[in-house]
Amino acid sequence: MMGTRPRTDLGGTPSAPVLVLVVEDELAIRKFLRAGLESQGYRTVDATTGQEGISQAATCSPDVILLDLGLPDIDGLTVLNRIREWSHTPIVVLTAREQESDKVRALDGGADDYVTKPFSMPELLARMRVALRHRARAGSEMETVIERGDLRIDLARRRVSVGGAAVQLTPIEYRLLVTLARHAGRVLTHKFLLGEVWGPAYSSQHHYLRVYMAQLRNKLEPDPGRPRLLLTETGVGYRMAEEP
Repeated sequence: MMGTRPRTDLGGTPSAPVLVLVVEDELAIRKFLRAGLESQGYRTVDATTGQEGISQAATCSPDVILLDLGLPDIDGLTVLNRIREWSHTPIVVLTAREQESDKVRALDGGADDYVTKPFSMPELLARMRVALRHRARAGSEMETVIERGDLRIDLARRRVSVGGAAVQLTPIEYRLLVTLARHAGRVLTHKFLLGEVWGPAYSSQHHYLRVYMAQLRNKLEPDPGRPRLLLTETGVGYRMAEEP
């Protein structure tokens, strides 16, 4: 079933409704998602198995995919990996699995974000908007200035300021901050951050991240003990808030 009410794009300009592919085998959850999404002007198309989800992803050209990990035929992580072989469509994983390893595997496998069941519709919509914005930015011209709340990063001049006051960062602190800022709103795993900042050989050195994240918080956060910008996703990685 597809809704028809138009919606606006991320900048408030009228555009075609966003098409959401829901890959979920539980009927009650599919009904919940369809009602919530279509009430906000999204269109939806359903798949109840992993194989059907892969097929729908290829034929329907969805704008974003909601993917359950617990599917009846093949594992959702396998579906994720198969779709990522040929598609960059934003994928938000829906999981009842509490294991941090499943979340890490999904993110490292190419998921843009995850929500753990039970979840609220406002939370899911927020995660979807972040994923869509991030892909839109990735497909446009590279930013030269990144602003997140009071934080301003001038990439051309390699200057960082908070509330107009210059902040001095070491080269590693700067690379870590820029990586987080370019993916603001998304959870970045320990493995991803270590690979981007230090290189693949350091993918297991989680203590490096703890040390440098603490240093960044001391320099950037008004209250480092209660960070609002640089957030920890316990056991998974870190996220920079889009709007601290």
